[in-house]
Amino acid sequence: MSTARQSRPAELLDPPRSSPDLDVRDLEQRTRLMRIVTRLIAVSDLGSREIARRAGLPMQKISDLLAGKLEHLSIDELRLVHRTVAEQGATH
Repeated sequence: MSTARQSRPAELLDPPRSSPDLDVRDLEQRTRLMRIVTRLIAVSDLGSREIARRAGLPMQKISDLLAGKLEHLSIDELRLVHRTVAEQGATH
């Protein structure tokens, strides 16, 4: 058996850009936003219930966020929580 690399067509080396690639980017974006939001919540004067109320989300969503259950929140929900907590911080 030869140890030399066999040449492969470019399409085998670089898979086509499709939904799995988008899923990875979405997950990375949500992860970064989750980290920012959880830090904001940690230094916020607002409690979890108040954040949920102001954001119009169920308390369970905030609990999931704080527990790191990223798969339970959409990017839009994370952005909403971010705006809610950031606005509170801007008023103090």
